[in-house]
Amino acid sequence: MLIFEHSRPGRVNYSQSPLTAASTSNIPKNLQRKTPPLLPEVSEMDTVRHYTRLSQKNFSIDTEFYPLGSCTMKYNPRACNSLAMLPQFTARHPLAPENTGQGYLACMYELQEILKEVTGMAGVSLTPMAGAQGELIGVMMIRAYHESRGDYARNEIIVPDAAHGTNPATAVMCGFKVVEIATDKEGNVDMAALEAAVSPKTAGLMLTNPSTLGVFEKNVSEMSRMVHQAGGLLYYDGANLNAVLGKVKPGDMGFDVIHINLHKTFSTPHGGGGPGSAPVGVAERLLPFIPVPIVAHENGTYRWITEKEKPQSIGRLSAHMGNAGVLLRAYIYVRLLGMEGMHRVAEFATLNANYLMAELRKAGFEIAYPTRRASHEFIVTLRDIKDKTGVTAMNLAKRLLDKGYHAPTTYFPMLVPECLLIEPAETESKETLDAFVVAMKEILTEIQEQPDMVKGAPHEMPLRKLDDVKAARELDLSWKPKS
Repeated sequence: MLIFEHSRPGRVNYSQSPLTAASTSNIPKNLQRKTPPLLPEVSEMDTVRHYTRLSQKNFSIDTEFYPLGSCTMKYNPRACNSLAMLPQFTARHPLAPENTGQGYLACMYELQEILKEVTGMAGVSLTPMAGAQGELIGVMMIRAYHESRGDYARNEIIVPDAAHGTNPATAVMCGFKVVEIATDKEGNVDMAALEAAVSPKTAGLMLTNPSTLGVFEKNVSEMSRMVHQAGGLLYYDGANLNAVLGKVKPGDMGFDVIHINLHKTFSTPHGGGGPGSAPVGVAERLLPFIPVPIVAHENGTYRWITEKEKPQSIGRLSAHMGNAGVLLRAYIYVRLLGMEGMHRVAEFATLNANYLMAELRKAGFEIAYPTRRASHEFIVTLRDIKDKTGVTAMNLAKRLLDKGYHAPTTYFPMLVPECLLIEPAETESKETLDAFVVAMKEILTEIQEQPDMVKGAPHEMPLRKLDDVKAARELDLSWKPKS
């Protein structure tokens, strides 16, 4: 039921009403409404109950296990939210002078330094507002570096076929031609294909490590040597940094630039279209091109570094200096963890993934790369199950909703047919993982005994199986009163 369907003429909700009516005296008559806006007239109780009921129909990390591979749906500590919402932070105007914001600037400076330490980079900018923008900035800096050297012939970016879709899109947006390279049967980048792809036209290689296939690239050092010898640079997609946090630094692997998804690795809010933040880290050679502003600490005082001191900077990415509230949450998270705690993030994320992979293998599920250890995620493939029963990965995903679990990522990466990319994250307990295994076993039995029932899932949700094609083609997001 829509909120409009609760509407009754004359009902009011005083808690949501302004204390004084807004004046229209300064609005030209021809721009003033002739009729009131079409808004629902509902009581406070009806409003509260309506939106509370809607919230209870949602799946979220606060209510259910959410093993969404490649997205790291882990718990957001409430301490981070409460401290980031202190009035001393929220009431600060972004254009306030530096001397009245020393506390906030100190937090941002320390976050820059912490991210430099865990990534092995020479500099960090906190300004990108989302992971895709962080990617864009990384490749823009690669382009700026080559152009500053007069090396305009480098017009190709190499991207593995297992990459996130934003990688090739970003390269094209920056004016590069994408050269795709294959993955071998073990889940590694095909080194012969990479060697054939590298040339004087190579501007860089975009790589996620561990990859979206859930395995650590064994040949990353050789890949770094190969690309650098050809004059190209290495870009690190930080989506899977959670798996190696505090254990391996991208800078030590030879990467020149990295973007860091704070909503994945550093437990800031995720989903719903925002808020986002994706700091970028750069090696020494890219420092002149880093986005501004960044925070400097000199003689006990914090201040902004701007275009005046960074004339080769690729510029500004947002109105001020990134998403302040999200950056504060990430800063508080890393301060709560400390360095030892960050090591444990990678340890438990990897332990949970390998434990869950082993249990699902024992339950009878096919692991896509059975000879490899999982990083923080792994892939189950239902290709044989689909061939024998007609049940697809999406059917299993919908049936999981009936069992009280959000599904893993389905059909990504596309290299593996009928795949489920499963990431338990470090914040889940063994009891939760075991319960998930039980649910998966139950569905496997149902597939064997009642395949049509599984194909018709979900059966116990507020809405049954939807026609995805119809929903996409006949999208209806507006409400109109019955005439």
